[in-house]
Amino acid sequence: MSKIVVLTGSPREKGNSFAMTEAFIKAAEEKGHSVTRFDTDKLTVGPCHACETCYKTGEACSFADDFNAIAPAVLDADVIVFSTPVYWYSIPAQLKSVLDKMYSFCVAGKDIAGKGCAVLACCEEDDMTVLDGVRVPIERSAALMGWHMVGEVLVPGVLNVGDIDKTDGVAQAAALAAKI
Repeated sequence: MSKIVVLTGSPREKGNSFAMTEAFIKAAEEKGHSVTRFDTDKLTVGPCHACETCYKTGEACSFADDFNAIAPAVLDADVIVFSTPVYWYSIPAQLKSVLDKMYSFCVAGKDIAGKGCAVLACCEEDDMTVLDGVRVPIERSAALMGWHMVGEVLVPGVLNVGDIDKTDGVAQAAALAAKI
């Protein structure tokens, strides 16, 4: 049984990436994994200030915000799953701040290697390369931290709530749980 942390980037609770998130979590829990979910749009996570005082106060970030609740869960997790839509060809700001603050693990010399990482992402356009703005930064960050990619579910062509149901994105997200 794995400990999984799911980090979401969408503020649209009935949206397409949330549908994939829900399907993944349900399938993962049915397989006996424990899942901790952080909906970053509901949290206050400021930008990284590059002060490099990470963990000097005992917390991951010296600028006390909700990343200090996320960091211990990430450290304890076996797998980190990022679930997000594409916003303006990139990662939504609320999730990007969390990803940026993972720098704290490197600054503090935390041993975080060996974790699994997965991406659930969707976008409005039909062009698969639009998803590169989410996929590449997460893959590169995972590689820097010594994480291995477990899998990716990348679904283009979904904008309106429910569009994901016209694809196999939800089924792919559920199937991803079997890879953990």
